Amino acid sequence: MTTTNMNLVPIEKWGVTGESPLIISGPCSAETADQVMETARALVKHAPQVKVFRAGIWKPRTRPNSFEGIGIEGLSWLQQVKAETGLLTSVEVANANHVYEALKHGIDILWVGARTTVNPFSVQEIANALRGVDVPVMIKNPINPDLQLWLGAIERIHLAGITRLGAIHRGFSSGQNGRFRNAPQWKLAIELKRLLPDLPMVCDPSHICGRRDTLLEISQKALDLAMDGLMLESHPNPDEAWSDKNQQLTPVALAELLGQLKLRKPEGEDSETVDFLSLYRDEIDLVDLEILDTIARRAKVVEKIAKYKKEHKMTILQVSRWDELLKDRLAIAKKLGLDDKFSKELYQQIHLMSIRIQTRVMNEKEENVGK
Repeated sequence: MTTTNMNLVPIEKWGVTGESPLIISGPCSAETADQVMETARALVKHAPQVKVFRAGIWKPRTRPNSFEGIGIEGLSWLQQVKAETGLLTSVEVANANHVYEALKHGIDILWVGARTTVNPFSVQEIANALRGVDVPVMIKNPINPDLQLWLGAIERIHLAGITRLGAIHRGFSSGQNGRFRNAPQWKLAIELKRLLPDLPMVCDPSHICGRRDTLLEISQKALDLAMDGLMLESHPNPDEAWSDKNQQLTPVALAELLGQLKLRKPEGEDSETVDFLSLYRDEIDLVDLEILDTIARRAKVVEKIAKYKKEHKMTILQVSRWDELLKDRLAIAKKLGLDDKFSKELYQQIHLMSIRIQTRVMNEKEENVGK
């Protein structure tokens, strides 16, 4: 099996009723039976777009003596949610026992958390427990930006026979106090979609943002990137939540957020739209070829510079020249209306390529001298 020939079931056939995108919501943690039922009833009343109720039963925490989930008792509360509201239920599982208990209590959808995805041993234990079971499973990206770990976890679960399989993009730890709790790093989610185009992907804005004021922005971005759904945490009294209180919305606030989302189609359906996009895509293809040709010509000039520096015993890096060049190029980019951060990152990558080329050329010459 390779990532290109997985037999995957579309999310529309997972047994979830309603229109896309798939909306999953509920509290970060199941705290009490009353809290769980109050949340579910309010979601049904105010946010009918929600079709799957989520709640953390087992909570992996960084430090001991924190609230680590209510445990098995909470699974019966989810049974009550489904019986009364008709909402499907979903929980995180981190080991074989979690899987057995969740299935025994009729949980409809399981997900593997970010802290578990990083450990192939844990993922394999879950995969072994899932053999012979027909249940949807979603895999969150690992905490760190490692696409291979994410792919590996997906493949392990698929090899266990799970075909109703999906991914959850919940952002990546950066180790810095940035704007988001977990950096979105959209490029990794996009690359996973490129490698597995049939794999449904849901975005978890709650864990990306870590706070309420950026949830709408990230939710809209996820839908604009053609993700199949959203997982948003909801709590009747977020400020009193036992875990992650800053990123949870009341059901009413969730409904307001969902009402502001703009749903767009991946492709236009009429021939005029297709022709219009095709024309501009052809233009982009030509521009991309010009960019690649220009970079290739620049690389050849760099090789000539490297040879000259070697012959005249000059260092590869001359800091003053690089500083002058960077300032000049960024000033030009700014006049052209390009984003400062993008321009700097782009030119730093171009410069790193130049360093690598010069290093290679000089080393090749040194090897030839010794022969």
